[in-house]
Amino acid sequence: MGRERGNAKGKVLEDLIEKAGGCAVLDGGFATQLEKHGASINDPLWSALCLIKDPHLITRVHLEYLEAGADVLVTSSYQATIPGFLSRGLSTEEAESLLKTSVRIATEARDKFWASVKRKPAEHNYNRALVAASIGSYGAYLADGSEYSGNYGPTVTLEKLKDFHRRRLQVLVEARPDLLAFETIPNKLEAQACVELLDEENVEIPSWICFSSVDGENAPSGERFEDCLDIINKSSKVCAVGINCAPPHFVLSLIQRFKELTAMAIVVYPNSGETWDGIAKRWLPSKCFDDEKFELFATKWRDAGAKLIGGCCRTTPSTIRSISKILKERS
Repeated sequence: MGRERGNAKGKVLEDLIEKAGGCAVLDGGFATQLEKHGASINDPLWSALCLIKDPHLITRVHLEYLEAGADVLVTSSYQATIPGFLSRGLSTEEAESLLKTSVRIATEARDKFWASVKRKPAEHNYNRALVAASIGSYGAYLADGSEYSGNYGPTVTLEKLKDFHRRRLQVLVEARPDLLAFETIPNKLEAQACVELLDEENVEIPSWICFSSVDGENAPSGERFEDCLDIINKSSKVCAVGINCAPPHFVLSLIQRFKELTAMAIVVYPNSGETWDGIAKRWLPSKCFDDEKFELFATKWRDAGAKLIGGCCRTTPSTIRSISKILKERS
């Protein structure tokens, strides 16, 4: 099984988990809140479009999640890629600046909120949040739903995936977030690309790698998590691993499985249970879990061994408030 700890820098995450009572709270769905506040993001850039058009809305959403009790803010860079920005007519310099802006906005929101908490201690047990720079999968950039299938085709090689991620990783590292979050990774090849890239670039910022799952047992590609985590366990740069943007009812059994496969901290942030149609670019009618159900799930996930719990698509600050309340009451 994997190591007991990540690299020495991973202590920043370990310390937060300890301060949070053994299980820290992540934020929730970003695009959902942006749309609620009037943002139009039906675009290949998705929520990253607001880095160009509505950065003030990004700040607003970060503050809402902090108020709800989030211990970790994930930046609005999930679908922010240099090729994606170039396709909108921006220069390379502008694209790189926007990536750094995603970290700056989250950091400034965190610092503003924390200053207000120190001035007027609240009843809620707030922690000084960490900022995790989001790095979406290659499939997220393609915007064709392939982050939920893992089918990138025969022309996508390990080197191509590393080349795709490399410059974005370099730029985000330069922006100095507290953490790096590789999200919705759909296959073993991309997990390997992320791990090798962290080593090649000698990244010292602690990272987590999260997969999705469409069957509750394997990666979206159909590959076994045992094989995927075998690669990650060998990394000295990754300090947590887990599941994001999968249905909530898959999560408990996946935590139990991951506990057998790794000694790293386990992070889970599922979606609301609804299904995304990557071709039609819409959410399909399907079972949706409310905040009360997330409260119940969160305690079970924590008891099963999850160390970071939050929400992904279609979850809201209300969801995170419920999760934070129940976890911090029982810590």
